[in-house]
Amino acid sequence: MPNNRYKILLVEDDSFLRDGLTEVLRGEGYEVISADNCMKARELMKFFSFNLIVFDVMLPDGNGLELCTELRAAGHNVPVLFLTACDDEIQIVRGLDAGADDYVTKPFKLRELLSRIRALLRRTLAVTVYNSDDITIDTLNMSVRKNGENIFVTPTEFQILSVLIRNSGIIVTRSQLLQNIWDSDGNYIDDNTLSVHMSRLRDKIGSGHIATVRGIGYRWEDSK
Repeated sequence: MPNNRYKILLVEDDSFLRDGLTEVLRGEGYEVISADNCMKARELMKFFSFNLIVFDVMLPDGNGLELCTELRAAGHNVPVLFLTACDDEIQIVRGLDAGADDYVTKPFKLRELLSRIRALLRRTLAVTVYNSDDITIDTLNMSVRKNGENIFVTPTEFQILSVLIRNSGIIVTRSQLLQNIWDSDGNYIDDNTLSVHMSRLRDKIGSGHIATVRGIGYRWEDSK
C-alpha cells in the first residue's frame, strides 16, 4: 500500500534534525508538514487532518506533552509518537500519560523510527470522515461525495474544502488559507488563485455551503 496516502505532522525545533527527518520520511512516500514551535503546530492541527504526529518534547514556546494533552482533550485520536532527548523513566511515563502512543529516545536509528511509525499506522490508522448535510469528505482517501455521488476536486480544492468543513460555522480568514494552502508543486497559492478555487468549489458542491464574510474570509455553513 503506498505510503503517500499518509500525512505526518513533524514538530521539531532543531532545524537540522527537522529537515533531515522530513527528507527521509518523504523519501519513504509520506506527506510531511513540519513546525518548529507549539504555536505553528496548533495552527496546523486546526487546519489539517494528520494520520500521525511526531512531537519533540522540548520546544521553544512549550513542549510536545502539552500539545498531546490538548489534542486528546479535544477528542482527537490521531497516533502520537514523541521524541525525547533522554531515557528518563519519569519523562517517558509523563508522555504516555499525556496520550502519546509511543516514543523514541535521541539519538535514534532511522530504521527504528521508521519501524515504529509503520507500526503505529498499522495499529491505529482510521479513516477520518467529515459529514455536513449532503457533503461527505474522506481525508484519508481524499474523496468528496455529494448526496452519495463522487465529486472530482483538485488537491488544492480538497485542502480548502477540508479546512472549511473541519471549522464549520467558524470564519476562516483569507490570510489563514493563504498561509496554509499550497498547490501541486508545493507553492503557496496567491490571492487571485484562492478566489478562482473558491469559485470552482462552489460550482462543484453548490453555492449554499461556502459563505463569504466580506473583507475577512469564508465560513462553511450547513444547508438551510
